[in-house]
Amino acid sequence: MNDLPRVTYSNTGEDFSGVHAHLDAIIPDAEARLLAKSRPAFIGGRDRTDGNLVVARSPIDFDIVLGEFPQANAALVDEAVKTARAAFPAWRDKGWAHRVDTLRRGADILEVRKWDVSVACLIEVGKSRFEAVGEVEEAIDLIRHYCSEIERTDGFSEKRPGASSAERCAVVMRPYGVFAVIAPFNFPVALSLGMVSAALVAGNTVVFKPSDAAGLTGRLVVEALVEGGLPDGVLNLIQGGRETGKALVVNPHVDGFALTGSNAVGMSILRSAASSHAMRPVLAEMGGKNSAFVTPGADLSVAASGVARSAFGLSGQKCSALSKVYVARDIMNDFLGVLADTTNKLLAGDPRRQDVFIGPVINRAALDRFTLAAAEAGTAGSIVLGGKQLTGEVFDRGPYVEATIVAGLPAEHRINCDELFLPFLSVLPFDVLEDAITDANLCAYGLTSGIYTQDKAELDRFLNTIEAGVLYANRASGATTGAWPGFQTFCGWKGSGTTGKGGLGSWYLPQFMREQSHTIFGSP
Repeated sequence: MNDLPRVTYSNTGEDFSGVHAHLDAIIPDAEARLLAKSRPAFIGGRDRTDGNLVVARSPIDFDIVLGEFPQANAALVDEAVKTARAAFPAWRDKGWAHRVDTLRRGADILEVRKWDVSVACLIEVGKSRFEAVGEVEEAIDLIRHYCSEIERTDGFSEKRPGASSAERCAVVMRPYGVFAVIAPFNFPVALSLGMVSAALVAGNTVVFKPSDAAGLTGRLVVEALVEGGLPDGVLNLIQGGRETGKALVVNPHVDGFALTGSNAVGMSILRSAASSHAMRPVLAEMGGKNSAFVTPGADLSVAASGVARSAFGLSGQKCSALSKVYVARDIMNDFLGVLADTTNKLLAGDPRRQDVFIGPVINRAALDRFTLAAAEAGTAGSIVLGGKQLTGEVFDRGPYVEATIVAGLPAEHRINCDELFLPFLSVLPFDVLEDAITDANLCAYGLTSGIYTQDKAELDRFLNTIEAGVLYANRASGATTGAWPGFQTFCGWKGSGTTGKGGLGSWYLPQFMREQSHTIFGSP
């Protein structure tokens, strides 16, 4: 199907009728082939069925069984780490050119299978078609991007002049050893493969734990990379929840960690890593409480589109999702009217349907968080739109909620401060843009932000003073969402990240390696 347009997060205006027709044709068959199967761990090139089996169900419809997943205990986690450690020297010594060739073959295999993986992602997480296919395309580009970066920089090596004519100097980058990669449910393909491929191409071996809500896609992406030619033990998969993750984090033989998750989890892993005999890198992206600003001269239709898409895509379950929008007081009523009309056109339902934009939240715990937030918002402010659980037909078989817009909440209210991970948007008025930016900067997070303005001074003020790592201006496809490999980097500031360097760009990959200086005399 090479004649179909690629789905990215920003080319929303293209004709995707062919993509939808293809998905209409393949979804039933893909479901029959992919769902309700055992998905074991994969260690040292072999399937492992150790551990208690957990039956996972789709949030789209709790009657849909995704598969059976054995939960890895501490002993199996330790075996996976030791297997990765044993495979490390040979993988390191292959050199970056060999690793690039292997991973590119894995990306090619994933591209062949992208429709199956997209359907699995859609059903497992409850993503819309557009989000699911776009994510798999992003994952393929991530692998290829990191391969190109290490190729472009000759493995990030650099020759240096010597202090005298008798010496030759160089700086090279060497892998750490075994990286633990811990991935979330919301981008189970792109985020997983972004972290895994960066660790692998840098020369590390990997123990990969996907979210316990995304074991199906976790297994599928491992199969693609392994079939690209990874040697046994280089990439190992363990399945499980909190206890499995804890066993991986405290394992003393892990040399580094890459994860995407909550601030609480990321900081916990950082503290654990720092408590060992030697500091181990922790590359963590830890969520956000993202803001946008709509100024008096903004195009309200563009702003409403970008705000709604970022707030309610994937039911708000993105670290980059828009949580609060500051609107110039003089245009508040006009903007709320356009935003409500735009949001009402975003259909909620079973995301296997092509007309659905908003699927379910991931589980009943998320539904409970929504119910609590709606009750609090109705008490402390006013609910402009939504605020209720959806009921009837498929809505009764999964955790579906309305896209919700609230106004009138105090700036310090927890809904304006805590990451909810829900389709929940707070609207706040401002009189002076600088004051709104100052309020947004009080947040403990600093991941993404956006602005809608036609005034260069306002744009410059935003770009120079907002405390976030990913910025957008006047973007109809997403006020705070939609980064793509090689174009936008994705770096969390403050409580949103641990390193000050983000994925998708040129500075992420070297973090999976450590620097080594070479000074050589003579002519060996």
